[in-house]
Amino acid sequence: MFTGIVQGTAELVSIDERSEFRTHVLSLPGAMREGLTLGASVAHNGCCLTVTAIDGDRVSFDLMRETLRLTNLGVLEVGDRVNIERAARFGDEIGGHAMSGHVICMAELVDIDEAPNNRRLWFELPVAYSRFLFEKGYIGIDGISLTIGEVQGRRFCVNLIPETLARTTLSERRTGEWVNIEIDPQTQAIVETVERVLASRDTR
Repeated sequence: MFTGIVQGTAELVSIDERSEFRTHVLSLPGAMREGLTLGASVAHNGCCLTVTAIDGDRVSFDLMRETLRLTNLGVLEVGDRVNIERAARFGDEIGGHAMSGHVICMAELVDIDEAPNNRRLWFELPVAYSRFLFEKGYIGIDGISLTIGEVQGRRFCVNLIPETLARTTLSERRTGEWVNIEIDPQTQAIVETVERVLASRDTR
């Protein structure tokens, strides 16, 4: 489980590209490597990946076909940075909202509204997932727990404070780029349960 509170960013220093498979090697700062072991879970832009090798500050992760299909990790190049969060431990403070590290889809950044000490980003979801959007609801964007500000059909916005911009890669995002999306699990469960109940009534 993850909390959506990104602990920092890490640079992608090497890529081993194979058919429908990639190995990413990240340079992880010391604090992020503390206690890290093979098999541990680390979220990259909100996608849960498993540590497969550790060599000093270089840590390897394998990306399978489904990960490459559903997330933005497959388009990364050497030198790019990703948002990093280590898996939550029992007793950790949940400062964001509970996240699984399972990316459900990607969303396109369609507009940026700049203001002093603020940035508002507008994203567009695939139509199949727009039913999970609610004003003031939670959403995970590239692994960051954020509150939805406004919803306009398939589009929604989030408002970012300077601390979020300083600690994550969202400060570097430009229109036309794609981010990983994780829907709040509670929101998804409620919406799908209500849909099933209503569908069952319609068939009686």
